[in-house]
Formats: sequence, C-alpha cells, structure tokens
Amino acid sequence: MFAAAPRVFRSFTRALVHGTPWSAPQCLHAQAAAAAIRHNSHSSTIWKTRQQKDPYRKKADVKDLRSRAAFKLYEIHDKYRIFRRGQTVVDLGYAPGSWSQVAAEQVAPRGRVLGVDLIPALPPKGVSTLQGDFLSPSIQASIKEWLADSDRGRPLVHTSPVAEQSYLERERREAEEYENVHGRRYLEENDQPGSKMVDIVLSDMWEPWPLTDGLWKRSLTAPYNRLMNTSGIRFKDHAGSMDLCNAALHFALDVLKPDGHFVCKFYAGQEDKVLEQKLKKCFAKVHREKPNSSRPESREAYFVALRLKRGACREWLKEWEPEQEKFGPSEEDEEDY
Repeated sequence: MFAAAPRVFRSFTRALVHGTPWSAPQCLHAQAAAAAIRHNSHSSTIWKTRQQKDPYRKKADVKDLRSRAAFKLYEIHDKYRIFRRGQTVVDLGYAPGSWSQVAAEQVAPRGRVLGVDLIPALPPKGVSTLQGDFLSPSIQASIKEWLADSDRGRPLVHTSPVAEQSYLERERREAEEYENVHGRRYLEENDQPGSKMVDIVLSDMWEPWPLTDGLWKRSLTAPYNRLMNTSGIRFKDHAGSMDLCNAALHFALDVLKPDGHFVCKFYAGQEDKVLEQKLKKCFAKVHREKPNSSRPESREAYFVALRLKRGACREWLKEWEPEQEKFGPSEEDEEDY
C-alpha cells in the first residue's frame, strides 16, 4: 500500500501542472495509503502499550539494566549457578549489553567479560567489547588473540591504607580483600595456557537489519533500532537461529575450558533436536529452558549446556556434518573404463 503513495503524489502534481482533474481511482489509492498509515500507527500503539505494561521492562528501568533480557540470564543463573567470581566470559551478540551487564556483575571483581557484536553499542561498565561480524574468521582470530592475554580486560584493584575507618568501612574492605584473594586463587587454579581460556560462552545472536543509511539512526545509543526479533517466517527464523547456534558451538569448543558452560538462544523448530544431540555429545548436562521473563507468544528458548567434557572438539560433531558431494566418475565407473 505504501508503494502507491509516490504514484499518487506524482499524478496529483501532473494534474496541477496540466490543469486536469484528479480522477476517482487515484483518490482510492490515496485512501488506501492513508488506511495503511493508520494501521501502522495502531500497531505501534499496541507495541508501546505492551512495553509500558511489561513488568520486566519496568524492573529493568528501576535496576538500570540495558533491557528486559537481563532477567532471562538472571533466571538461568539462579537455577544452574553458572557464574563464579574471577571467570572469563564471552558474550556473542551482546548489544545492547544486558547479558554482559549481568555477567560482569557476577564475575566481579577479578573476572572479565568480552562482548562481540556487529552493531556498535556502548559497552556496560566493566565490559570489553569488539565490534565485528562474529562469523568472520578474522574476527574470531581477534577474539582468541584477546583471550590469550589472561590479564587483559581484568580491572586493576588499588588499595590504599586509611588511618581511621568506621566499622562499616572496615567490614567492606575486608570483604573486598577476601573477594580479591578468592578471585586470584580461582585464576591460578583454572587458567590454562593456549586458547582455552574461557569459562562461559553466551550466545544471544540474531540477524540485524542491514545498515544502508549510515549511523544517523542512533544505533550507538539505541542498537535495537537495527535489530529484528523475528521476520514472521517461522522456517526462516528457525534456520537462521540454528546456523548461528552451530557457529557459536564450534567457537565454544575452540575456547572453552573443560567443565565450561555454554548458553545459546534459539527459535524452536525441527532442527533444534539435532543441535541438542550435538550438545549432549560434548557436555555432561544439557537443559532446554524457557525463562518466565520470555514472552509466552515468543518461540525463543535457550539451551543451557553444563560442564564441557574433557577432549571435546569439533571432531566430535563430524557425524552430523553433511557429506560433501564428489564430482567426477565414481570408482565403479572407472572400473568399467
């Protein structure tokens, strides 16, 4: 219907120039365009009303969280206790930063969080970020190079002696010292040489709208202006999410330590059972979760894969890989010749 609007304007301009009357069919086109605009405004009003009445949206505003999606990760952590202080976390598709925000809070004060996203977004406090297409081999190489330095991304803690301290200040200082010692002990026990430096890989990736008209749409401060939740085509949404989940799993097998965890979002469909089998092959426990903060009408769900098995690698997934087609004559054909 919107495509009719430019034609209506051009025909109306020609009518004014040549002094000809504007025909009734053109008026009908204009009425149809106006009706479409009213329908779009009505849909926007419904969406805004739902956002205003959403209790998780209100809680996110009160707690200064980037989005309501933070409560999904809170629920997963409360149930499975995936975070510990001093861990290294990689958040794939971190924009606008709510999951990274939660992760940084849970692994503080000596933990580190790296967020990776194609869309530019302001990083939360205590989070390092890398902008780029995660599916690009060069970006994955940059991530692994960043992870290779075990001190990179960790906050520096400076302590200064104070002559007189109140009881509350002394208690706070002793608690911080305990957390710092606990964090250093965790690093000494768990950090390993090489590329397997990550404790948790989070994947909340989804396909963004193509950037065709520059950054004037406030994509830095409001990255969801360029994100789409779903296209409305179930098969397309499901297939796209499976591709991203498989790419995230391959990356996780490259960088996760033994007993590391993997959490990924997916859209339900036929292929998610195959992904679940892959996860069960590589991890000790695999759970399928639908957090209460996820809207009931949404088809999104989450796989929570706990404790990576020792020796797990991409080779373990070969039985699910499609066989490559062989071109040229087969062995039987060659024998005939």
